[in-house]
Amino acid sequence: MMKINNLPPVFTAALPVLIKLEAAGYEAYFVGGSVRDLLLNRHIHDIDIATSAYPEEVKELFTRSIDTGIKHGTVTVLYENESYEITTFRTESGYQDYRRPDHVTFVQNLSEDLKRRDFTINALAMNTQGEIIDLFDGLADLKKHVIKAVGDPEKRFNEDALRMMRAVRFMSQLQFKLETQTEQAVKAHHELLQKISVERIRDEFVKMGIGPHSRQAFQVFLDTQLSEDVPDFAGKSDLLAIYPSLKFNPNMETSLWAIIIILLKIQDSQITKFMRDWKNSNAMTAEVERVVALFDLISERTPTDFELFEAGKETLLNTIDVAHILGQPINSEALVDRYVALPIKSSSELVIDGRFLINAGVVPGPRLGKLLTDIKKKVITGELANTKDAVTAYLNEK
Repeated sequence: MMKINNLPPVFTAALPVLIKLEAAGYEAYFVGGSVRDLLLNRHIHDIDIATSAYPEEVKELFTRSIDTGIKHGTVTVLYENESYEITTFRTESGYQDYRRPDHVTFVQNLSEDLKRRDFTINALAMNTQGEIIDLFDGLADLKKHVIKAVGDPEKRFNEDALRMMRAVRFMSQLQFKLETQTEQAVKAHHELLQKISVERIRDEFVKMGIGPHSRQAFQVFLDTQLSEDVPDFAGKSDLLAIYPSLKFNPNMETSLWAIIIILLKIQDSQITKFMRDWKNSNAMTAEVERVVALFDLISERTPTDFELFEAGKETLLNTIDVAHILGQPINSEALVDRYVALPIKSSSELVIDGRFLINAGVVPGPRLGKLLTDIKKKVITGELANTKDAVTAYLNEK
């Protein structure tokens, strides 16, 4: 049996929770992604614990807990300023919505619990001694860099169709391959993805899109026809087929969405609808629209100083990122140098405002706004110094 002798602090901090459960006569193990990431030397996000104790028994042992998913056997325990999800060993049955089980049955052994998990590399457990419990050859699959369903892949995907997106997401994040039978099962059941909420699909899609193995995972996303069952992608696999041959992986969500929109040739007027279909935030939608607009502009001609000012630093850098990934030849250094050299970077840096113009005798109304924009443009292009004296002299000339 494999044993980890020196557990990292994130596990040693959680050990007393397991020990307390064991001292009360229950079984308890670290399970899932945290064990996998420990073995892969990856950053560990959350520690999940599985136990033979029922939720009420867990709550009796720990003074502070939250009923996060009690009907599915999960209690969040707060211990020493950390929170740990503790779930009772369980089996599941009857998946009417292809996502959540209709019936959860609490069981008393670990093997039944691990059997219901998605992939072998996520079906690993570890006890208080640091010994790895591996009932489905997850260690061998970790070594081979393979994503393989636990047991029958068709059953796993019928239980929870989101697992098909999780498969390609793990491919991208871990730089693993998809095991042949598991991939065939995704292809056979890809349509089940339509039963899953867009929010959940988006989370997995974004993680797949910005992972280090994104282009390889995207190829499988297309090959298995998962792309046919997500918003606005159906029938467009020929347009998306370019993605796997891009120069680099996007590592920002903004870049990912902008690239997808450009590849799908979505009209400017349809970008908001597309982003909403994918349940993106208003802020993300607005930034992606700005990036796509600037990309279109720099693909045609060199932007003016005022256009660089209007875009802003973040949009400019995101657009340069997108241009590099898509292999669009642009002189990014020159664009950045020009942006850095702008006399002002935001309207708030302008020494004058509307009140200044009113005090100088300009009547409030459309002309005032137009004059303010005119002054701002002249400051940005260097025709006018950003000083009150220079602006006053300019106004006197007018």
